[in-house]
Amino acid sequence: MTSNFQRALGEGGFGIVYHGYLNGSEEVAVKVELLLRVHHTNLVSLVGYCDERGHLALIYEYMSNVDLKHHLSGKHDVSILKWSTRLRIAIDAALGLEYLHIGCRPSMVHRDVKSTNILLDDQFTAKIADFGLSRSFQLGDESHISTVVAGTPGYLDPETGRLAEMSDVYSFGIVLLEMMTNQRVIDQNREKRHITEWVALVLNRGDITKIMDPNLYGDYNSNSVWKALELAMSCANPSSEKRPSMSQVISVLKECLTSENLMRNKNHDMESDSSLELTKSFDTEVVPRAR
Repeated sequence: MTSNFQRALGEGGFGIVYHGYLNGSEEVAVKVELLLRVHHTNLVSLVGYCDERGHLALIYEYMSNVDLKHHLSGKHDVSILKWSTRLRIAIDAALGLEYLHIGCRPSMVHRDVKSTNILLDDQFTAKIADFGLSRSFQLGDESHISTVVAGTPGYLDPETGRLAEMSDVYSFGIVLLEMMTNQRVIDQNREKRHITEWVALVLNRGDITKIMDPNLYGDYNSNSVWKALELAMSCANPSSEKRPSMSQVISVLKECLTSENLMRNKNHDMESDSSLELTKSFDTEVVPRAR
């Protein structure tokens, strides 16, 4: 239709528009959607589409473990996600967003990052979904203004109106706080309604255990948790200039996971040593030695 995308007419928020011919004669403008050029292991893949008798459908890969919110809500018969698993999920989601921000050309802003848009496969690999609000922008172009406020209340960047990757960073920070605390993002019955305000209030009291999801029963490395909490609050900073990039987010989250894994390996080694000591003691005191 477009003779291999020979003539570009322009570029809008949802992709490049090409000149083409319908049925070889009728001139048309063909918009190539962003979905067709987005490919990453941490983004839900578009398998195909259906256009049959006026019924339109997009077909995506199946994610058997539903979404992150499903596993945090406590309303379903699902196992509690360990802190190390939550960190891996956070890293996966961050990698997907990093790809949108610096791996795509032109770059993309998701604009609706939230826990229900982070889907999980059978191995609990996380993938970002729902690009319905996504928009492209020129990297480093701070002049791009979006006149329509898009996103979900609670996750929305307080610096609304500017279309930039830092808006996704803010939303990701809210998701990270949600993963850590298992608190609602907005709760009218809480002392502080918004999760950032509530966390800041509890932080002033200096007790990390009051912030973390009680379902974890303290099974986490405190250094890992503090670092992740500082990162989340940095992402959710009201000033976009003070927020880290997604690449910086990934780096810190990997450090958190490494710290957590080191603690678990150390504990495992200690348990093994303890078990070995018991065995030695048993052999010495009860079982006759070979002579």
